[in-house]
Amino acid sequence: MPLLSRLATGFSLPLLLLACSTKPGQPTPTAPVATPVSAEFSRYWYAGQAELSRYQLQQNRYDDVHPGEAVLVFVTEDFLPVQQVKMEGGPTTETPVSVLKMNQMRRFTTGIYDYSINTSVFTPVPASQFPHTLKVATSVQDWCGQTYTQLNLRRQKYHLGAHSYFQQEADQTDSLDAVVLEDELWNRLRLDPRALPVGELRIIPGTVVSRLRHQPLRVETARATLTPYQGSIFKPAQAGAALQAYTLSYPTTNRTLTIVFESAFPYLIAGWEDTYDGQMKLGNQTFGSAKPLTTRAIRTATLKSDYWQRHTRPDSVLRRQLGATGFGK
Repeated sequence: MPLLSRLATGFSLPLLLLACSTKPGQPTPTAPVATPVSAEFSRYWYAGQAELSRYQLQQNRYDDVHPGEAVLVFVTEDFLPVQQVKMEGGPTTETPVSVLKMNQMRRFTTGIYDYSINTSVFTPVPASQFPHTLKVATSVQDWCGQTYTQLNLRRQKYHLGAHSYFQQEADQTDSLDAVVLEDELWNRLRLDPRALPVGELRIIPGTVVSRLRHQPLRVETARATLTPYQGSIFKPAQAGAALQAYTLSYPTTNRTLTIVFESAFPYLIAGWEDTYDGQMKLGNQTFGSAKPLTTRAIRTATLKSDYWQRHTRPDSVLRRQLGATGFGK
C-alpha cells in the first residue's frame, strides 16, 4: 500500500506491500494526503494488489505477423516527481505523488530468434495537479542487440534519451514539447476514459512502434476518436458488458492504433490493434514492404495479485492461472 494511498484511504498496510525492492526498516517520509479519489477507485487500486492481464499477441514485424504473448501490469505506487523513481522509504526532501504505473511486456519469436519488449509508464493519479505523465521507459531486446528509450518530463519539456546498437541511431538526446504521449493513453483510460483527448491533437507516438519502425520520436499530428466498439474480436470480462474503442490515426505515417476497453469501471483493456506498414529506413537504406499488417492483442485472463511477493516455486500456480508462458505457446 503506497504511503499516499494509506493517507487517502485510512488503510494501514506497510509501504513494503507495493514495492518490489523496498528495504525493510527504512524510515518512511511524511507525505500529504493524496488528492481525493472515489471509494470505488480506492478499493480497486489501493488494496495492496496489482492488476495482471495476459493477452494473446500477433506482432507485426519483418513483413509478417508473429505469435507471442503480452502482459499488462497496472499498479499504484508512490513516486518522486523530481528524481522520477519509485519512493522506497529512504530519506528524501521530495513530496511523493501517487502514480498509476503500467508495465507492458511483449514476447514473440521471429524465425529462429525471439524478442522481449518492456515499457513502463508513470502517470500521476491527481491529474489536476500533474496534467502530464512524468516518465516513460522502453527497452527492446533481441538476438541482434538491444535498445533503450526514456522520456522524462522536466521544465514542461520531455527530455529524450535513447541508445541503440544500430550505427545510424546510436546515442541520442533531444527535447520535445510536453504534448500527449501515446504511451500514457493506456493509463489515462484506466484513470478516467472521459478525459481521453479526442479530435486532432499533437502527440508523441508510442516508443515501441517507433523503435520497431526505426522512426525518430517527434511530435506528430493524429486524430483521436472514442466510440462504442462494434466488432466481435474483443470480448469483455463479463458477457454483455459494453466496450468502447479509442482510435488514433496518424496520417503522415499511415498508422492506426485502436485500444478496446470496458465502458464500466475499472475499464479493463480487452485488447488492441495497431496497423502499419513494414517499411523501415536506416541511413540511406530502406527495408520492408509498404503492405500494412496488424499487430493484435486479445485478452485471455486477468487476476489481482501482490505479485512482487509471489516469487517462490509454489507461486507458479498463479502464473498458470494467468496463462502466461513467455511466448504464447
